[in-house]
Amino acid sequence: MVTSSGVAAWRPPVGGIAEVYHAHLVEHSYPMHAHDSWTLLLVDDGTVRYDLHRHEHGALGSLVTLLPPHVPHNGTPMTPQGLRKRVLYLDSTRFGEDLVGAAVDDPTIDDPLLRHRIHQLHDSLLPPGEPLEAESRLAFVTERLRLHLTGRPGTAEPVDRAKLAVRLRELLDEHLVDGITLREAADVLHAHPTHLVRSFSGEFATPPHQYLTGRRVDLARRLLLDGMAPRFAATAAGFYDQAHLTRHFKRVLGTSPARFARG
Repeated sequence: MVTSSGVAAWRPPVGGIAEVYHAHLVEHSYPMHAHDSWTLLLVDDGTVRYDLHRHEHGALGSLVTLLPPHVPHNGTPMTPQGLRKRVLYLDSTRFGEDLVGAAVDDPTIDDPLLRHRIHQLHDSLLPPGEPLEAESRLAFVTERLRLHLTGRPGTAEPVDRAKLAVRLRELLDEHLVDGITLREAADVLHAHPTHLVRSFSGEFATPPHQYLTGRRVDLARRLLLDGMAPRFAATAAGFYDQAHLTRHFKRVLGTSPARFARG
C-alpha cells in the first residue's frame, strides 16, 4: 500500500481490480485526464463536479459513479470540507467497449443496493484483504453494473444448484490452505461466478468465503491443541499471519488463539 497525506492506494490480489484509491481532498482539483480502466467512484463526504465528454455532471454521497476508460474527465470538490472518496479502478476488460457509450451518456447510478455492495467490497479489500470474499463481492457488483449499462439481466441460473454447491464445497476443502480463486473454481465447474456464490449460499446458508475461513479457523484450532505456536498455526492454516488468524479466531470462537492455546 502506498500512502500519503489524505491518500491511500494499493493493488489488491484480486483479478479485475487494477487499483484501490481512497482520498480526502480539500483544495485539489483534477485537470482533464483519462484512465485505461473503468473508474468506479463512491463519494463518502462532500460533492464533486466534473466534465465528461463535454457534459457537466455531479457526484453525490448517495450515488454511484462509473466512468469509462479512455474518456477524459476532470473533478473539482464543491464543498468547504473538501471531498472524501473511494475509487476502484476496474480492468478495462471488465466491460466491453460496446458499453462505453452507455457509461458516457449516464455515468451516475442511483442504486442503494449497488452502493452498499461496493462499500462491502472496499471493506474486503482493506489490507491484508480477503481475496475470495472480494472476488465474490466484485462478481455481484459487476453483474449489477452490467444490468444498469445494458438493461438486461445476466446469464441463466444453473439447473442443479445443490450439486454445484457440493462440488464447490469439495473444491474449497481441497484447497483449504493454499486457497482457490472464484475464477478458478468457476472454470473448473463450468459455471458463472455469481451462480457459484448464489448456489453455495442457498444450499449451505453461508457464502463460500465464510465457509473457507471457518474451516481454516477449525484447522488452526486443531493445530493449537497439538501444541503448535499461534504464529505458526496461522500460516499453516492458510492465514497471512497471526494477526489475520486472531481477527477471525475471535470472531468465530470469542477468544484469541493465544488464550485458546493456554487454556
